[in-house]
Amino acid sequence: MSAKHVIVVVGAGPAGLSVANLMSKQGHEVVVLNRDIKFGGLAEYGIFPNKHRLRGGLRKGYWEILTRPNVHYLGNVMVGNGYHLTVEELRALEPSALVFSTGAQGTKTIGVEGDTAKGVYHAKDCVYHFNLLPGFSASPFEMGQRVAVIGIGDVMVDIAHWLSSRKRVAEVHVVVRRGPAERKYNPKEIRAVCSYIDQESLGRELARVAARMEAVGQSAEKVLDDMKAEFTKCESPESQTRMYFHFLSSPKRVLADAQNHVTGLELEDTRLEVKGADTAAVGLKTTYALPCDSVVFAVGDRVDEKVGLPYKGGVFITNPNRTQNDPDDSLFQAYDEASGSVLPGIFLCGWARKASEGLVGVAKRDGEWCSEVVARYLATAVPPSEDAAQKRKRLEALLASRQPDLVRADDLMVLSEMEKQEGQRRDIEEFKFPANEEMLAVIRKNKAGAKVPASR
Repeated sequence: MSAKHVIVVVGAGPAGLSVANLMSKQGHEVVVLNRDIKFGGLAEYGIFPNKHRLRGGLRKGYWEILTRPNVHYLGNVMVGNGYHLTVEELRALEPSALVFSTGAQGTKTIGVEGDTAKGVYHAKDCVYHFNLLPGFSASPFEMGQRVAVIGIGDVMVDIAHWLSSRKRVAEVHVVVRRGPAERKYNPKEIRAVCSYIDQESLGRELARVAARMEAVGQSAEKVLDDMKAEFTKCESPESQTRMYFHFLSSPKRVLADAQNHVTGLELEDTRLEVKGADTAAVGLKTTYALPCDSVVFAVGDRVDEKVGLPYKGGVFITNPNRTQNDPDDSLFQAYDEASGSVLPGIFLCGWARKASEGLVGVAKRDGEWCSEVVARYLATAVPPSEDAAQKRKRLEALLASRQPDLVRADDLMVLSEMEKQEGQRRDIEEFKFPANEEMLAVIRKNKAGAKVPASR
């Protein structure tokens, strides 16, 4: 093939590692820069903790990619304004392509009054907490006994699962701005919590909103039957938690006491309005109060604008000018509205491109599509004038001067072995060090000479 290109992938989640996989198979030198010490992103820190087989299978595949001779993993590295490397510094090193698969690190809000009260949480923070992501693992997340969860997707299911099986709260109240026909969870995922659902209450709730559903041609009776048909193969309950739904109810205000602790949630009744192929919730100006001790917003995420790419409205900006290619190049190209031009050689994929869109499988597919777009770009790019290995070494040297605690794949093998041994010692299926400093201590000790046998 022609001269090797250097591809820098920022982010080592399912999307970024999918790009690394395909670009390295094409013979290019791939450098993976990752904010976390460990690779995996949502595959490591977004899958419910008891899904050991799924996470283990994904890790095995990622290990195979990251131990290829032309793939170079550098973890514990932050890219962005004020971090270890800026986007402009990366561009100055002249990689042939920069792929940002940094996920959606920001939190989307819906502007509810009182959402800074004590006891208001965002779902992603809770997910990171129970998956032991450093920086979140030690937070207490005091929930009380009655918890309102806003949203009805797979993340809501995971939050309800955690609240019922780990926190063992008395009640989980799922608040949904639209109706039950617009539920977004995967029917297979709901099995984790369907044993907690109060079926009599669900029937009453569907009857309560039936007229508003019928106004847009939906049958409450049919939707109820469809939902109950999903509640099969339910996992055995681990607590006495009861789960309730509140449809066509939009959060308006978090209620709090004099100490600013959550005491409830004021909800506005909504109706459905058909907008093209979708429906929207429209407020009816009537409200009711839902007593609760805490509120969890599971309404999606936004990207981190500090990365330094063109940004607007919670997302990085992509090229608005469509092409005739499939997949469409424009959907993955970073775009500068100020100059009205594409940022050459800079691409987006995964949640960095489309926040909160699906989980591991969707992100992997997005990485595959992005790789096709990058390959087309490289086919027309000027051949690199500098040897790929030399260019990569310049990048590594610059990073090492900024971040003394760079983590490489060999370091992670040592860490993985130590976590395996600790899990066996505690007689648990999986152990994770919950803090970066603990992981770095293991790595430093190994480098100092106290070698640990490495295995995957």
